[in-house]
Amino acid sequence: MAAAIATRAALMLILGIQASAGHAQEVPPPAYQLAAQQAGVPSPVLYAVALQESGTRLRGRLIPWPWTLNIAGRAERYATRAQACGGLRRALARTPATRIDAGLGQVNLGYHAHRYEQPCDLLDPYRNLAIAAEILWEQHTPGEDWLIAIGRYHRPAGGTPAAHYRRSVHLHLARVLGPGAPLTSTRTTTP
Repeated sequence: MAAAIATRAALMLILGIQASAGHAQEVPPPAYQLAAQQAGVPSPVLYAVALQESGTRLRGRLIPWPWTLNIAGRAERYATRAQACGGLRRALARTPATRIDAGLGQVNLGYHAHRYEQPCDLLDPYRNLAIAAEILWEQHTPGEDWLIAIGRYHRPAGGTPAAHYRRSVHLHLARVLGPGAPLTSTRTTTP
């Protein structure tokens, strides 16, 4: 019983499930704020990316889901971290790591293998957010619009896929920031 309550509390911090969800603007949940602050990126940017990457509808609301996998372009969502880890292991047995993304920020297992020890580490929501924030920070040039970094988060080479991704994430960012709100840079010199 205590474990179930602790799990529910942790999910609320990560997913931002709140009793009142009818705001014109959303505040990124505490886990996103912390990871973003530690990496030097705006928390709305990290949250908007997670909404794009792992977003699913729950109780009529779009939220990032921590146990989401993308295997060769096909999304799979699991109810628990243990189930997602099993799915990840099965996927690795049949699919190249560069074709698998995991967690809130959909971190690619092949391209970011240097950022984790075991593949299932990416299913730890806090670790996944820290890595996603770190990648965003690395893709951002000081003085540059964060939307450019967002596009490079998805596709470092840029081009049409990055532009399409930027447009999609921008819709989430507008929802998080509210209409007409500016995005201020909090980038620091080191993460």
